[in-house]
Amino acid sequence: MYRLLRAPLRPVTYSRWLHLCVPLLLLALWMFINPRWPWMPLLIVIPFGFVPWVRLAEGLQAQFLLTPRVREGAEDGEAGDNGIGAAVSARWADRWRTVLWLEIRLVVSGAAMFATVWLPVVTVELIALALGHPLNADPLVPFAPPPWAAALLAPVPLVVLIVVVVLLGELITAVARRLLGPSAAERLTALEARTEQLLERTRIARELHDSIGHALTVAVVQAGAARAAGDPEFTDRALSAIEETGRAALEDLERVLLVLRESARPASQRPTLAEADRLLESARASGAPVEAELSGALEDLPGPVTREGYRILQEALTNVLRHCGPVPVRVRVEMADGRLELEVTNPLPERPSFSTGGGSGLRGIRERASLLGGEAETGPHQGGWRVRARLPLERIR
Repeated sequence: MYRLLRAPLRPVTYSRWLHLCVPLLLLALWMFINPRWPWMPLLIVIPFGFVPWVRLAEGLQAQFLLTPRVREGAEDGEAGDNGIGAAVSARWADRWRTVLWLEIRLVVSGAAMFATVWLPVVTVELIALALGHPLNADPLVPFAPPPWAAALLAPVPLVVLIVVVVLLGELITAVARRLLGPSAAERLTALEARTEQLLERTRIARELHDSIGHALTVAVVQAGAARAAGDPEFTDRALSAIEETGRAALEDLERVLLVLRESARPASQRPTLAEADRLLESARASGAPVEAELSGALEDLPGPVTREGYRILQEALTNVLRHCGPVPVRVRVEMADGRLELEVTNPLPERPSFSTGGGSGLRGIRERASLLGGEAETGPHQGGWRVRARLPLERIR
């Protein structure tokens, strides 16, 4: 009841009314040509329903007129789904649904035409009776009420008109969502695309965390070590390391921003384990003695494995510098038995800030390994701390 009372003040009522009145042009034209066959427009629209672009036109018209608020919100980037598609017919099932939509739309519009034309005429006749004027030879009012009753009844047909328009608008909107909306296969495809997009953004956020976190950690450790050392030569080396690490982080940041903006320009290639020396030198420049053992043709690793392996190594070294400082680090990267093994170990200080549960960085390491069908272990090991990951080379999920 509240919705009916608000209906005259809602713009969507009149936009839906306009949508109901659009097919009246075809009906009125045919009634002018041959009024003896009023059902003929139902046959005329059937061939049009099989034209693929008709579904697109009908979908756009339904979106703009039946659900204008949702359409505007979607264009502004807000959440919202009107359930009405705007695409050409891709399969015969879509074409048959379009034909059925056109048939139902004509029938509902015929009812809207009757209400739009005749109910205002009834109001005019009631006003004429209230003013004491005689009715026409063929009046729509079934009886002639006294003038005072006619004056009271005059607004009723207009109220009924609004009610009919609102109900028919709700009906045609529900039918549009059913017949013009995406099919189950299209919904599944859209859901898969949305899932891929969310996974991509999650991966980008993880990469941004790893890259920027590593750069900031190196910069903080280097700056602190340079200030404590008081050696101009060491300070120069620290500043060079900070500059190199910052430049690499800016390149990663630019690539991520290009992806987030969905720019047409190609993003720079993600770093791989073939560039692991850059990470190792960055850690050494921070004052941490790094012993590295890299074996195997790392440049021949599968793309996902070498890229995620680089990020795992980067996060492991970042955690060492962040939580333990410039302590000795042992890095082992080896290709063996159809898998890549990556291990980073370091001694723990007296009061380490690590926890067995792990933070977002350690959790990210485990997630990266799991996405590739591998596994990762992070935790205390023989009095120190170890990050160990095994990534399969042949079968990648």
